[in-house]
Amino acid sequence: MIRGGRNYVSSPPVFSNDSKRLLVCAGNSVAVFSTDTGLQVASLDGHAALVTAVIVVPASTPGSKILCFCWTASLDGTIRYWDFAVPEMIRSVGIKLPVHSMVIPSLFNHLVEKSEKAVKSFAYICVEAKEEAEDRAKGLFQVRKCNLTDARLVGGAVLAEMKKPEIITMSSCGQLLGVRRKRKLDIWKVPSTDSGRAVLKKITLHHTKALTVIAFHPTERILAAGDATGRIMIWRGFGNKTFAMANGHVNGSSMITDEENPGVRGSDDAESCTTWHWHPAQVNLLSFSSDGAYLLSGGKEGVLVVWQVDTGKKKFLPRIGSPLLHFTDSPDPSFSSISCADNQIHLVRRPSMEILKSISGIKLPYSHPEISKGMSSGVSFDQNAGLVALRTESYAVQLYSLFDDRGISEVQVYERNHQPVDEVTIVVTSVVLSLDGSMLCTSEVKLPEDGLGHLVCLKFWFSKSKAGDFSLSTIVYEPHRDAGISAIVFHPNRRMAVSSSFGGDFKIWTSNSGAPMKEESQPNSGWICHAVGSYKKKPMTAAAFSPDGSVLAVAAETVITLWDPDKNLLVAVIGEAITPIVALSFVGNSDHLVSASWGSKPQLAVWSLLNLSTCWSYRLHVEAIASSPDSSSFAALVLISESGGVYDPNEKSHKTVDGLILLFNSAEPNPVAVWSVKKAKGGALAFIRNQSSDEESSSDQQQAAQTLLAYMNADHEYVLFDPHGTEAEELSVTRWKSQSSPEESGQVGYASLYGELLPPIPSRKHTPWSVPSFPTERPWETIFSGPSHNLPPLTLLCGPFLEALFEKRTAVEE
Repeated sequence: MIRGGRNYVSSPPVFSNDSKRLLVCAGNSVAVFSTDTGLQVASLDGHAALVTAVIVVPASTPGSKILCFCWTASLDGTIRYWDFAVPEMIRSVGIKLPVHSMVIPSLFNHLVEKSEKAVKSFAYICVEAKEEAEDRAKGLFQVRKCNLTDARLVGGAVLAEMKKPEIITMSSCGQLLGVRRKRKLDIWKVPSTDSGRAVLKKITLHHTKALTVIAFHPTERILAAGDATGRIMIWRGFGNKTFAMANGHVNGSSMITDEENPGVRGSDDAESCTTWHWHPAQVNLLSFSSDGAYLLSGGKEGVLVVWQVDTGKKKFLPRIGSPLLHFTDSPDPSFSSISCADNQIHLVRRPSMEILKSISGIKLPYSHPEISKGMSSGVSFDQNAGLVALRTESYAVQLYSLFDDRGISEVQVYERNHQPVDEVTIVVTSVVLSLDGSMLCTSEVKLPEDGLGHLVCLKFWFSKSKAGDFSLSTIVYEPHRDAGISAIVFHPNRRMAVSSSFGGDFKIWTSNSGAPMKEESQPNSGWICHAVGSYKKKPMTAAAFSPDGSVLAVAAETVITLWDPDKNLLVAVIGEAITPIVALSFVGNSDHLVSASWGSKPQLAVWSLLNLSTCWSYRLHVEAIASSPDSSSFAALVLISESGGVYDPNEKSHKTVDGLILLFNSAEPNPVAVWSVKKAKGGALAFIRNQSSDEESSSDQQQAAQTLLAYMNADHEYVLFDPHGTEAEELSVTRWKSQSSPEESGQVGYASLYGELLPPIPSRKHTPWSVPSFPTERPWETIFSGPSHNLPPLTLLCGPFLEALFEKRTAVEE
């Protein structure tokens, strides 16, 4: 089993003491990267939920032995101590409450194993108080104090309460803690000898807008905070009165609400407050330089601003190209790291901010207007090379290796200046890779402004290498007039593609006259429209090629039409589905076709190509379909409601939609296996060739064992597993295996688990279309047979048409 696609920027990373390694919170583990190569060298695995904080234990004195120990916190309710040089876990502290943030002021007195005189270590954590707040509002979060040495929470030490989790910020000297609460800042002073006292001295600073990030000056009593409007506040001399009180006294200042005194309070315990404003959107990043002379700020516009603390003068560093989230200094002053919203961490040289290395994770999903009425086509798989192509926020397509868990290349679909604060005017709606990965097709839509300017664009790309470096070949503006594109599919063996539209037609595109893929394409060869097809002016909502490319299936709303792609002839029409079809897929080496329908009555149906009728179907909302190329198996990703029934798209829920992966043999309605998965809405499925089995497998082994099933969820986290192996059981909470009857399996029955088995759909009566290829004595009787787009040229039509009129007039006169 291979897992990947983790989020590297959910929490700030941290450097090792020798600056040779970077520890990154990555899902349920901590990934250790080499700063020399940018490659992952180790992983700290053991947490059962998202890791929210990692803290490296520093060396006690400069020049002392380099330590390779760290603390991690997770939503699984544990805090763990690691030796990341081995790597191995040394001990675990059970908090039993999800930990959203953690700081450890007493890191210099770190825990030493088997030491009788070990100094106690305390951590300050932000936890979700589920057990302690049963009689309070749901979702209460608290800032608590934890004794790491005794593995317990300090009784009564609740520093703050809030309705959502907040990040705890600590000064570099470990003496000050800060937490933002909407328009307030709570700041505590930690005593130099922490004896576990429950209450610390606290002051509260106020602001008029929601605060987003804070930073402490390394040597002076200066605090910087950014807000949601792009402003930066600098408080100087904060806490000089309150924190000067004798130890043991609690801050007795009154808690004045923002409503009583809106704005920055003149009575706040600070000598002065200065406001700087340059960022057009909220400030995400604040960091003082090691000497405290400069303040670095960044936000959504992707520009790192350097402010001179004493004068407020600013200068700008080169644009990074993505919204900035975190800035981390390393013990080596020559370089630092910048975490960006596109799931990339850049190692940059100081002070020029030249990018030295990049840790490129899979691009995170972004919100964009939903243009397509069918399944999401923003993810496409290269089944042979194990690559995935997906849309990014910057109008680009990222090529990502599923086996290596790293980015390969990026294709800029639409050129633009990076200004993410602007409104979205272009949406990349489709990304499709050819079977051999040498061709790429994308579609984009320019959104109308004041009802004008709607433009659909189709682009073809080609690549000569396996590195994923694509070059633009052809641009087609308005390929289906003003109608949107519903589906794009490539021919499995030839340089041919089909695009279908909601406007009621589909077009067959060819390059080099549809030459086989084995023949090298000319660099300047373009794509042209080979043929156009339609069926009763119905919207064409989905399309698929058969494995050998001899049959093209196109869904005309609720009807499946079968075509000869070479002659563009309508061969057959299959029975009508209940609701509009949004996806089609031929099942490997079988004679079956799978369709998925959305609407008030969603449906998963399997059709027989021999008798042109349905074999079986279920009432399910299908999010994705994948067919095995070497067998008669296919997998379907279906959505389930919170109650466990069939998913209703009109059901309003703030939670992520979970689902099931159903593995079928196309001839049988009972699934071979069922896996339950999280974040299924927006997910994708694909069968990927197992690269590790190419050299190890022999000819007598089953072909099914050479393919893996890839599942990618809505957050672009993915897993590759053998659907017929035992390791796949780790994927789900529950797995069901097919039995001869539901009663024998000990379950209630498959129908109650994943949907309702529907009766077969009656087949449509049809007559295969044909066009005569030999002359007849009465050509006007047969020349108009067949589809309208296959008519002969106008010069050949005029004669028979006039003869037909003349014969009709003669018959009337007689």
